[in-house]
Amino acid sequence: MNALSDLLWRRPALLLALLLAPPLLWLGVVYLGALFALLAQSFFAIDPFSGLVVREVTLATYAELFRPANLDIIVRTVAMAALVTLASIAIAFPIAYFAARHARGRWKALFYLAVMLPLWSSYLVKIYAWKMILAKEGIVSWAAGGLRLGWLLDGLLGLPVIGGPSLSVSYLGTFLVFVYVWLPYMILPMQAALERVPASLLEASADLGAEARQTFAHVILPLAVPGIAAGSIFTFSLTLGDYIVPQIIGNSANYIGMAVYQQQGTAGNVPLAAAFAVVPIVIMMAYLGFAKRMGAFDAL
Repeated sequence: MNALSDLLWRRPALLLALLLAPPLLWLGVVYLGALFALLAQSFFAIDPFSGLVVREVTLATYAELFRPANLDIIVRTVAMAALVTLASIAIAFPIAYFAARHARGRWKALFYLAVMLPLWSSYLVKIYAWKMILAKEGIVSWAAGGLRLGWLLDGLLGLPVIGGPSLSVSYLGTFLVFVYVWLPYMILPMQAALERVPASLLEASADLGAEARQTFAHVILPLAVPGIAAGSIFTFSLTLGDYIVPQIIGNSANYIGMAVYQQQGTAGNVPLAAAFAVVPIVIMMAYLGFAKRMGAFDAL
């Protein structure tokens, strides 16, 4: 034992290698191994007569993604992810700015508690709770009726694209729940980026005669971009891959996560499910490259 201790003390690189070997082995075999297995499955195809997987390399499965029905799923998912990200930025920025520049002591502790509290409850419980809140007989409809705003709610539900019988069966309801679920992942990176903005820059901007809106546009906002980009990585990617929210909230329209679940479980078309799963990976690789250029990793 003493000899081993001496050896590790004399060779810190060996100690570091021994410490990193188990997690790197797990990452390489379990995580990356499963990812490569998924990628390999996407290059196979289903025999139309037997329904069995033909283990011959082909791009036919990827060609199926460009069929109108499948392409519609991809466009719908990407559009929803982009809208959720934009809405999260708009809602999170004033909250993060107040926490970073004004909250002190108990107020800052209250801020962290308020942001983190929804993350402590079960994901499924939150989704089913929102199902009840947005239902036709739910709290939202009751509150709209009490405030005599039922006409406004009916008008929103009557819109051709985002409406439906109730908020719980509509694109609008799906959008609201996505924003609620992923909003903390936007607030925290943004707050961290805004906290790193030196107060001296704001004072210098004021000394040079800049108005509040000019200081915001030319000092605060550019320095907050890394935090915004970092938060958008979470909101965009999590919306891309989620299948629970669209399955419980909203209409029967498919999303990528739901398509993977259905093709793999119900239809038994593992190659097409794998091809669908590759789509978010490719999109996120391109998005991460863009986010890196925006300095997102500096705010993580």
